[in-house]
Amino acid sequence: MKYITLFIILFLLWLLLTLNLEGPNLIVGAVAALITMLVFGKHFLRDWYKFFQPRRYFWIIIYLGIFIWECIKANFDVAYRVLSPKMPIKPGIVRVKSTLKTDIAKTFLANSITMTPGTITVDVVDDDFFIHWIYVSSSDPDVYTQKVMGRFEKYIKRIFE
Repeated sequence: MKYITLFIILFLLWLLLTLNLEGPNLIVGAVAALITMLVFGKHFLRDWYKFFQPRRYFWIIIYLGIFIWECIKANFDVAYRVLSPKMPIKPGIVRVKSTLKTDIAKTFLANSITMTPGTITVDVVDDDFFIHWIYVSSSDPDVYTQKVMGRFEKYIKRIFE
């Protein structure tokens, strides 16, 4: 079942990337997904059953809305800082602790932080994320952890764990 799940994911990814439902494209996509599944299948999807839990798809949709909203807010914040004559920036690297346990969840969180303007994940060591932030607004770890990760972490936990 693990291999069938991986095949479905790979084939759907192929269809999303090509946006073409013609016969030859479907055949090439199926062959590519099959070869990839056979070569790399044993390394992926330890918890394949999670792919078939509908509540995770609900949380993905909620997360996408929140992520888009946070990106829009961060874009305006960065634009304000760039266009302001005083350049109100206070850059720094902060260390925040995550409660996520799985590697895929940590990777997804690190990428979400990096894709949000004004922040970039520099390193992840165990449960600690080192994040460069354009404006470190507080020296209290609880405050900046909530500002940087709080908006994403709880939804990612519901999706991946």
